[in-house]
Amino acid sequence: MKVFVTGGTGFIGKNTVARLIESGHECVCLIRNPQKQAVLTDLGVQFATGDVTDKQSLIEGMSGCDAVINLANLYSLWEPDNSLYTKINVDGTRNVMEAALEAKIQKVVHVSSIVTWGLSPDVPFNEDSPAGELPTEYARTKFAGDNVAWDLFEHEGLPLVMIYPSAVLGAGDTKATGNHINLLINRKMPIRGLESTAFTFVHVNDVAEAIVRALEKEDNIGEKYIIGKEQRTIGEINKWVSEISGVPLPFLSVPAFMVKGNAFVLTAMSNITKRPPLWGLSTDMVRNSLTALKADGSKAERELGLSYKPVRQAIEECIASLQQ
Repeated sequence: MKVFVTGGTGFIGKNTVARLIESGHECVCLIRNPQKQAVLTDLGVQFATGDVTDKQSLIEGMSGCDAVINLANLYSLWEPDNSLYTKINVDGTRNVMEAALEAKIQKVVHVSSIVTWGLSPDVPFNEDSPAGELPTEYARTKFAGDNVAWDLFEHEGLPLVMIYPSAVLGAGDTKATGNHINLLINRKMPIRGLESTAFTFVHVNDVAEAIVRALEKEDNIGEKYIIGKEQRTIGEINKWVSEISGVPLPFLSVPAFMVKGNAFVLTAMSNITKRPPLWGLSTDMVRNSLTALKADGSKAERELGLSYKPVRQAIEECIASLQQ
């Protein structure tokens, strides 16, 4: 089928587009900055210039397409202008979904995140679990954007399927987790902290595989799929990073209250200078790290036939790409 993809140049996006092409699909990728399209050029995709904040560009780009995969979002734990989260994660999502309705798209796969469950009372939580408190602006706006999509599904007949990746790892990760690994292997992380907090992690290739399988599966409109299975603490991830890279971990481990205090100071400074906090240590990063997102992604195994790769393999590939 012919698939319109937003966010195709991102970490998950590049892997998803490659998997779509491998499966014989035709891809039209939305490109906001033409300089970024080089990462997809060799795959033989088509490009449509536009932005999720420009609804008309979406309608034009989707013309003649059968399906939409929406990966575009602002994944960040600090921004100099917090209004950007709503502009992209909420309003941008609305634009994509409404454009898909207008273009009479047959299926929309929207990629969300397990952060939208927040502090769920269920541990681990699954697709039917209630959401809890949402600790970060990213989580709050992703949740709001998802609600926009589900409202259009319920009231306008949007042919929606939603994917919720866990913490994603793998080669080419430039976001929070990849940055953390990069700081460790380059000895730029002076301390260790929050090491007892556990998350559900997932290989980026498993996320791409799940997206394509959800797209191709028949009779699954209205379904949700959490992607991820293996739960590891930050301390375990740090240990693996050290073992694989051969770089010793920072000697000093500090309690959570000290990490919170440093994050408060660094975030306050960043809000003045408009430059990202040192080591990525923002208050939202700490809140996110303390949320302990433990998710059950077994539904994707049962219904999509997904087989999860080991998380350690994802870390090995991440480190190899960074060391190159």
